[in-house]
Amino acid sequence: MKFAQVQGNAGVVSAFVGMVDSGRIPHAILLHEDDGGGAFPLAMAFLQYLYCGNRGDSDSCGLCPGCNKIEKFIHPDIHFILPLTASASSSAFIGQFRELARTNPCFTEEELGEALGIEAKSSVIAVSQAKEIIQTLSLSALEGGYRAVVIYLPEKMNAEAANRLLKIIEEPPARTQFVLITHAPEKVMQTIASRCQRIRVVPPKRGIRKANETYEQLLEALMEALISRNLLQVLEAADSIAALPSRENAKAFCKFAAGSMRTVFLLQQGLESLATDATESERNWASACKKTFARETLASLGRAHKYIERNVNQKIVFADMACRLFNKI
Repeated sequence: MKFAQVQGNAGVVSAFVGMVDSGRIPHAILLHEDDGGGAFPLAMAFLQYLYCGNRGDSDSCGLCPGCNKIEKFIHPDIHFILPLTASASSSAFIGQFRELARTNPCFTEEELGEALGIEAKSSVIAVSQAKEIIQTLSLSALEGGYRAVVIYLPEKMNAEAANRLLKIIEEPPARTQFVLITHAPEKVMQTIASRCQRIRVVPPKRGIRKANETYEQLLEALMEALISRNLLQVLEAADSIAALPSRENAKAFCKFAAGSMRTVFLLQQGLESLATDATESERNWASACKKTFARETLASLGRAHKYIERNVNQKIVFADMACRLFNKI
């Protein structure tokens, strides 16, 4: 993918071009996106520019062998670590992943789970994947240039995997590039996050970005009931959220709602420049809610997400969350 194909984030593109052109590239970059917010195509455009043999005019050529392999997700020196079941290896799912990345590069976590067939299971980056990538990086690059590792959702690493990868992320072999894509930077192991250059990826405007209308409608109903102080409607909204068909859908709602609450928080703090894609509803919520509400809601959504992962009954989880929010609004 070329930078010209990336929507928005001109500042990030400019920073990537400057890094490569100057030769001063952080060995590990942490891209913080909203779920489905476009960090993956941006990461691949950066790697394509890095690997391109004929780059010019601040973009890759799109024609050389390196560009061709990256666009097809078959470059032998670019490796992916994905959240899977505990015993699985990302290399075993690379075919499904390539198909998803080619057809929908701005995929969400839920869409990735569906493509890999793990939508009903709790995903994790386990120590087996850490060992595999360390072993891979101990070998020379097959094409003699850079080796790159793209880690999708490093917050899903268990402690053992994170500790295994810490040393190599901190002091990687020469010409080795790590790109991490997170939806929750606060959940990434601090020792890993602190060794990365963190970059915020602003999602495309909602009219362009594929929006999940179901989650949007559920959140609208919940917020309308909370702001109107109607407890019965609040509980009815919670029941509607609990009726989502799977745990993965319920977790995806929590992440979607958390993204909106982060936008509300930015608006309430007067950081309009960081909330340029805010919807009219989010602006209304920022005006109607206490300034502590967004932060407390994020904590409640995180709590709900954690209990859903532990297979707690969804109706109980969301009823509890709704009551907590009713007392905070």
